[in-house]
Amino acid sequence: MRQTGPDALHLISTAATPLGGDHVDITVEVEEGARLRLSTVAATIALPSRTERTSTMDWTVLVGPGADLAITPMPTIVAADADLVTSTTVHADPTSTVLIDERVQLGRHDEDGGRWTGRLYVDLATEPALRHRLVLDSADTPGAVDQRALLSAFRYPDPVPAAVSARTVAARLRLACGGSLTTVVGRSLTETDEALAGLG
Repeated sequence: MRQTGPDALHLISTAATPLGGDHVDITVEVEEGARLRLSTVAATIALPSRTERTSTMDWTVLVGPGADLAITPMPTIVAADADLVTSTTVHADPTSTVLIDERVQLGRHDEDGGRWTGRLYVDLATEPALRHRLVLDSADTPGAVDQRALLSAFRYPDPVPAAVSARTVAARLRLACGGSLTTVVGRSLTETDEALAGLG
């Protein structure tokens, strides 16, 4: 972890992280009234080890009253034969501001992709705000092998209206808690960014 600004931190890791068999635990706590922008210095590349395919990453995020948090890591690339399972659990005060942005690409250039499973649970005080799970697996979806990239973003609060794209797999959904969940699926992260811009 390196401080890169008055309210900014970057996670620094090796090029091959995580490897199959690895379990990474990250806890982020933003105390009352504080502001934090958390990112990574490079993409995360999940690789299989010689004996294990599956690796796991668990995030626990605590956001206090009036705090402002944005987690915007560089993309996660899941290499061929790798299986990455991520879990993010957020406990936030209703007066806080939260952005959790996740971008995933199956496979490197000219490479078959692996498998990614992501879970995002958000509670505001003691009330559940979101229970969400997504899976990207080219082996399970032979009819949609081009859908290899995902953008998923939870934002709270978010007054922007809901929107659905008629041309791509992209939607911004309003949540009962006053936040939003945006999901975009495409052939590449470049395509998902373009579809996101089209949502307005």
